Amino acid sequence: MAEYWRQQYLRTLPAVDAAVNIYKRGNPDSGYSHALMVKTVQEIVDSLRQQIFAAVREEDLAGLAMTPEEVALQIELRLKRLDGPSLRRVINATGTVLHTNMGRAPLAEEAKRAVTESAGFCGLEVDLEEGRRGSRHDHVENLLMSLTGAEAACVVNNCAAAVMLCLNTLAVGKKVIVSRGELVEIGGSFRIPDVMSASGARLTEVGTTNKTHLADYKKAIDEETALLLKVHSSNYKVVGFTSSVDVEELAALGLEHGLPVMEDLGSGLLIDMTAFGLEKEPLVAERIAAGVDILTLSGDKLLGGPQAGLILGRRQLVQQIKKNQLMRALRPDKLTLAALEATLRIYLTGDPLKEIPVLSMLSTSADELKSRAVLFADLLRRRSAGLLSISVLEDFSFVGGGAMPLTKLPTSVVAIRPTGGSFSVWVRNLRLGKPALVGRVQENQLLLDMRSIAKEEEEEVIRCLT
Repeated sequence: MAEYWRQQYLRTLPAVDAAVNIYKRGNPDSGYSHALMVKTVQEIVDSLRQQIFAAVREEDLAGLAMTPEEVALQIELRLKRLDGPSLRRVINATGTVLHTNMGRAPLAEEAKRAVTESAGFCGLEVDLEEGRRGSRHDHVENLLMSLTGAEAACVVNNCAAAVMLCLNTLAVGKKVIVSRGELVEIGGSFRIPDVMSASGARLTEVGTTNKTHLADYKKAIDEETALLLKVHSSNYKVVGFTSSVDVEELAALGLEHGLPVMEDLGSGLLIDMTAFGLEKEPLVAERIAAGVDILTLSGDKLLGGPQAGLILGRRQLVQQIKKNQLMRALRPDKLTLAALEATLRIYLTGDPLKEIPVLSMLSTSADELKSRAVLFADLLRRRSAGLLSISVLEDFSFVGGGAMPLTKLPTSVVAIRPTGGSFSVWVRNLRLGKPALVGRVQENQLLLDMRSIAKEEEEEVIRCLT
């Protein structure tokens, strides 16, 4: 029986040419090519076909019997999406500062200017002073060395790439010892064991999920061991009956056995943020000082820069890593380096708590956020002419981006809902606006967290809402 009604619906699928011709007659000046129209209809029909095959009951097929005229309307909707970029600006009102799905760290103004400046021809691998070929790593290496105390540094396109490149350089075909409690998943189903396997290194787990001792590492060391690896648990916490080996102890053990010690720090923090209510995170300079030989971290998390994987450590090891043939595949482009260099210069000569958006958002006090929320709500009430229900509530913001999972930062949110019409349609229209406005939906209200909304965006948010 199921096969009968499935075949009935498959017969209703319109011919591609019929739908294209109907669209052409209704839109003679569309400007789109015939080939693009045909491809669009083929995609629509193929999608309908897949849904028909996937249906379990006949009721699941409701709306799948489309006429050529209805498909022609779908052509228009799909082709209109080509008129604008799919990667559009979003105002992040969720209160999650490092929102992975929204691109993590927003760039500082200096970094944005640097990207624009370098978008044309630039001295990416030219030493303009000497008039000879240079290295793209030169643009950030000295800055990273000055800020962290590392002997050398280089950059690749993200932290997972940095980990894989380091392991492939220093431990391919050999054993890497790591605590079982540190075999983390770093997002998007990418896991440390899988990254290690792709690098060619051989994983050797020691300890248990909740407890690993120095003796566990000692027992596992043999002539096949190339590296001791520590992975900082930046995106989760194991609490209770736990113990782990301090990086200083691991560094001493590595020195005793002539083995390099590497740590994947993950987020990477250059300045202490505990005074602003954030949980204690290891500082990059502290890890270098503790004796870690190779350190990897992200550029677009707590550092507040572009997506990048930073590799810091001993000069001899970093030089080996730079010469790895995989570096060519994993190296960053000019726009990433321009943004990263500008971000690092702020740490060196500027005011990072004010100039780097991530740090500015995370360091803003609850009192200041409440004042902003009250003023914003008052202005919105005046502008909305009674079409919105508006209140100010206390709530919590989150760091996000796999960083500081236990930190809940007190904040104030502006809770809004329309006085008429569909709430879900209203929220969807805000998401589809220019710019898109995305907040937290809770109990049939849209919560706008002032922590992740820049002050200069407030007027724009009001325009979106009114």
